[in-house]
Amino acid sequence: MKRRERAHTLRAKKRSEAPDSMTLELSTDQGKIDVSDEVIATIAGFAATDCYGLVGMASRSQLKDGIAELLGRENWSKGIEVKYEQGELAVDLYIIVSYGTKISEVAHNVQSKVKYTLSETVGIDVSRVNIFVQGVRLASEE
Repeated sequence: MKRRERAHTLRAKKRSEAPDSMTLELSTDQGKIDVSDEVIATIAGFAATDCYGLVGMASRSQLKDGIAELLGRENWSKGIEVKYEQGELAVDLYIIVSYGTKISEVAHNVQSKVKYTLSETVGIDVSRVNIFVQGVRLASEE
């Protein structure tokens, strides 16, 4: 099966029901698709947590008593920030890695997986995936 080329334009717009939230608008030759930043964050979270060496997502609001808070699946968006700047999409992920793994490798794998997954599932190209390691834990710790 031959893969179809993506011909679309991407732009961000404020959502009227949530003014501090953005929606990415994909315009194709077949119509318009609006994708909220929460959807992009959720997809990025699923992709990231599928990577070896990642314990989970951490809160963006940083450390509480010197310990990074491990977020549950329903709160992943608190550990992911989707930004649309100068026509490019960037995703910031705040993560906790497993003790004994090479942090740079885990971060690189997460970056690659998130970029690939967003490209394949949503059809958008992500210019940057920034990783902020908030903590290191034993994989069995939760």
